[in-house]
Formats: sequence, C-alpha cells, structure tokens
Amino acid sequence: MSLLLRSMRLLGDTTRVRLLLLLEREELSVAELQEILAKGQSQISTHLAQLKQAGLLEDRRTGKQIFYRVKTIRGADGKAVSHLMTVLRQAALEIPDAEQDKHSLKLVVSKRRDKMRSYFDALAGKFGREYLPGRSWEGLGEVLLRLLPPLVIADLGAGEGTFSQLLALRAKRVIAIDNSQKMVEFGANLARTHRLRNLEYKLGDLEAVPLADGEVELALFSQSLHHALHPAVAVAEAFRILKPGGRIAILDLVRHQFEEARELYADVWLGFTELELRGFLKKAGFRNVQTAVVHREPEPPHFETVSVLGDKPAE
Repeated sequence: MSLLLRSMRLLGDTTRVRLLLLLEREELSVAELQEILAKGQSQISTHLAQLKQAGLLEDRRTGKQIFYRVKTIRGADGKAVSHLMTVLRQAALEIPDAEQDKHSLKLVVSKRRDKMRSYFDALAGKFGREYLPGRSWEGLGEVLLRLLPPLVIADLGAGEGTFSQLLALRAKRVIAIDNSQKMVEFGANLARTHRLRNLEYKLGDLEAVPLADGEVELALFSQSLHHALHPAVAVAEAFRILKPGGRIAILDLVRHQFEEARELYADVWLGFTELELRGFLKKAGFRNVQTAVVHREPEPPHFETVSVLGDKPAE
C-alpha cells in the first residue's frame, strides 16, 4: 500500500490531523503535545506511533525526551505528502480546536525558549534551603516593593488588604477594592492604626470597579480573579481604570481539580490555564502579555501559582 493511501486511512481522526499540523510547524515532545491538546499521554503516544508507522513522522531523542516532527520525504511520496498537508490545512478550518492549537503552540514554544526563567527557577529552588541569619522571602519581597516607583495602584479584590498595606509603604496612592463590607472596614481600621494616609479602601465589585477611567497606573489581582463571576469582565475593568501605558499584574492559581476549594475558599473558578489568562488580557486590549508559573506548593493538592503581566498601550 502506498504512503498516501496509508496516510489517508489514518487521517479520519481529527486528533491525528491536529498532531500533523502542529508537528509540521514545530518539533514537539509528548509532554508539550499534552499541554497543547489537553489529552492524556497514552492517547497521544498511540496516535504518534500510528503516524510514525505510516511513515509521516520521525523522532529525535535528547536525553530522556523524544521530540517528534513531520518526516522529510523525497521523491513522489514527498510530493504526495506535501499535497496531503495542503488539504489538511484547508480541513483545519472545519476543526474548532485547530485555531486554538496555534495559540497554544506559541505559548509552549515561548516557554521552551525562556532560558532565563529556567535559571531563576533553579535559583529559587536553592533559596532558603540552607539557613542564613536574616535571609527570608519576606525580607526580599519587602525590599523589592520599596524599590517600586511611586505609582497609583488599584488592589482589586484586596480582602483585608495585607498586600495593599505593603504597597502603600512606597506607592503614591493605593486603592484597595473589595466587595465585603467587613473586609473594607477591617482594612480601613488597620490603615488608620498604621497611619497609612495614602491607602484608601472602597467597597466595590471586580466587574464594576468604583474608579474613574484612567485613574491608576497599576491594576493588581492577587489571588482574587478566581473569585470573579466573569473573569474576562474583571480584566476589562482593569483595562478601563488604567492610564495609557499602565500595567496589569495578576497572581492566581493554575487550573486544578481540587473541587473542595469551592466550599472551603468560596472559589468560583478552579484556577486558570496560562492560555485562558492570556486570552482575557488580549481580548481586553493589553499588549506584551507575559505568563509564568512561579510557585508550586510541596503538599497536596500541590496548588501552583501563575503570574501574568500586560501593558495598556500608550496613546
């Protein structure tokens, strides 16, 4: 049976079509394909084995990882496969997930290229393993906060405002927004006790922030976005209240399966994927969006924290 006929028999499955289109663009590992396609390792490995057996894929081992790519084929078979890939690219227009695959692929490749992130991950892993008097994440964090320029900051979903109070040590003005009257009263009392005159608490919702357009220079969500009923609307509100050239910063949970969080912590969303967060920001109009998983808890259920940064275009 010819290569073309063997290929046509396999490509009635949309997952295999998506795999071929991805591996035509970029050499990828099984783990990376899992992340893009949101499918299990065994399922993806089976599809890859079938495509490789048909002569459409080749692989390359690097250490413990195996990378797959569309095989370079010469001669008549090569021309036939080239025509086949052209047909598949047209067919992808009818596969709902194929367009999303392109965005997921960009994210995966950007992670791989980010060597500096790997360096700092390794550095962070060493920090604190050995005791040294006076060295702590708390001390380092406070020093870094004090190095911030004096900005006008909105802490959105601030709770009692612990982070707001730290920000107020350096900021020009901090507005802590929360939808709990008791939280706002508690935080306001703390601000008065500590004489933080540049810290203001306001009762308000993440999706209807009680601030004027362009009022702040930094909009911050610190583990609060997963409490919003409509996260994309909350991000759009952050865009509205930011001045041109302002920035958004989000710290939140990576998507997880710990359902008990809904009851224990009143979480509306069980975290977000990096791709979802990027989508919220880009839809709102932010540019230069960056995401990174910055922490993983050592104890089950091993919650992970993702950071997101983005810029509002300057006028």
